[in-house]
Amino acid sequence: MIGGGGGAGNMRLDEYDVDLKSVNPQVWRQLGALIRPYTGRLLLSTLLMMVTAAAGLVGPSLVQIAIDSFIQTGDEAGLNLAAAAFLGAALISWATSYSQTYLISLVGQRIVYDMRDRMVRHLQKLSFRFYDAMATGRIVSRVMSDVDSINQLVSAGLVSVLADGMSLLFIMGRMLTMNVRLALVSFVTIPILLGVLQLFKRQMRVTFAEQRRQAANMNANLAESIAGMRVTQSFTREEQNHDQFNQINERTRKANLAAIAIWARFLPSIELVAAFGTTLLLWYGGVLIKGGATGVTVGQVAAFILFLGRFFGPIRDLSQVFNIVQAAVISAERVGEVLSQEPEVTDLPTAYALPRLTGAVEFRNVIFGYDETQPILKGINLHVQPGQTIALVGPTGAGKSSIINLLSRFYDPQGGAVLVDGHDLRDVTQDSLRGQLGTVLQEPFLFTGTIRQNIRFGRPDATDAEVEEAAKAVGAHEWILKLPQGYETGVNERGARLSVGQRQLIAFARALVADPAILILDEATSNIDTYTESIIQRALGTLLEGRTAFVIAHRLSTIQNADCIYVVDGGQIVEQGTHAELLALGGRYASLHQHTAGTIAE
Repeated sequence: MIGGGGGAGNMRLDEYDVDLKSVNPQVWRQLGALIRPYTGRLLLSTLLMMVTAAAGLVGPSLVQIAIDSFIQTGDEAGLNLAAAAFLGAALISWATSYSQTYLISLVGQRIVYDMRDRMVRHLQKLSFRFYDAMATGRIVSRVMSDVDSINQLVSAGLVSVLADGMSLLFIMGRMLTMNVRLALVSFVTIPILLGVLQLFKRQMRVTFAEQRRQAANMNANLAESIAGMRVTQSFTREEQNHDQFNQINERTRKANLAAIAIWARFLPSIELVAAFGTTLLLWYGGVLIKGGATGVTVGQVAAFILFLGRFFGPIRDLSQVFNIVQAAVISAERVGEVLSQEPEVTDLPTAYALPRLTGAVEFRNVIFGYDETQPILKGINLHVQPGQTIALVGPTGAGKSSIINLLSRFYDPQGGAVLVDGHDLRDVTQDSLRGQLGTVLQEPFLFTGTIRQNIRFGRPDATDAEVEEAAKAVGAHEWILKLPQGYETGVNERGARLSVGQRQLIAFARALVADPAILILDEATSNIDTYTESIIQRALGTLLEGRTAFVIAHRLSTIQNADCIYVVDGGQIVEQGTHAELLALGGRYASLHQHTAGTIAE
């Protein structure tokens, strides 16, 4: 399987015009490894190809026999027999061609399934740092488009190379055994054909690479435009965005037209060479027959003309394989780039599962930075007792979200340790930790499905009664029942048909159903209206009961009742205490309170 150092550093993986000679040889071995598990099916497919190629030789040979032995002698019975044999050979060719195409397509689809399954499994293991560095569109492109390109190589390119290669060898061998002189005359066209292919090879490579590049640019622009439609319309940028898309669309059109022009010249050029070969064969065959050459018959010349026509078919097909191979190899490099990534956060071989947590949390002199040379957290120390609610406040970039990310073990600190119930997070399994954390974000993410499925997302075995009890506890039950299908109402991508407050309430219910020991509220009320916030405030008592809670918020209504408020600035805790204590201290927190008139600036 592709991965484990697929050569990501050998080339710019966003390039589409790559010389195959420059590709890391390991990629070819990796492509071979993809195919190896299906060697048996491929050998059977190859056998069927050989039968198809052999059946293709029968037709022209039967034409020769029909002309020389039956038509010229008026043998109607023999002619009928030759015609029946011709039809039988065609049916055999159809059956074997269908079988081998279907079989190798099955192999191709199995490889696609295996690769996508492995990629998605691998992507779910990768740490957040990978997603910080790689755009979602690029990841999706590798899972979908690049895997499809590799499938094209297996199911189309491989078929063409093997089937057409066999057909060429069989045809050339049969022509030589029939008549060496006519065969050699037919082969005169081969150097001409190679010259035509060489002439078009560079043009095709450059033109089709540009076509793929422009198509990728257009897809990227379109995806970005759709995702940002709300912002576009808010700033009345429709015309400018349309103009930008039109420019990309025009470049794509020109690239497509250039590719069409190449094919418009290439295919007729092949046909012209084929016509020249047929003309030469007719002329030379006629000369031999007229001169009384031994062993040359009208039927034989007719058979050679049919063979020559079949000779150029595989040539046309093989000329297209180059682009399939090039696209597949580049895609293999791209897929290998993803699969060769190693998770930054991993379970140690000795990692053990956490028992049910009481919720004690300790940050012990923690140093952390997304770039190790530029630490964001500079010696953070905090201690949270089970069941306490603490708040983290401070300016943007102070390090609040970094503290939460370390608690969830999305990253590991470069110094110090994060402990829960006295367990260093690096010593326990990630699943046993995160299974006891519940998170509600500022922008709650809802998945395509029903409201009920979204609420039980963190605990799929939750009963309908438990789902509804959680919704009641956070104040969502009544308005859910008013929806067309109640809890079975479908939720579109990101919950677009629901209000921000409704999505947030579903996220609260989801966290409650998961029954976490530690709850994380990351600005969970910053985007909702005052009325919805009042509903949530009433629900928070139920949600926080018996749980340790970390709250990042800028609304004092959310944090003023916290057991302890930590003011984070410059990667350090500069103040800590209750709301009243910090106001009385008259320091950073009091200043933020005064300047925001009831809101802590985030």
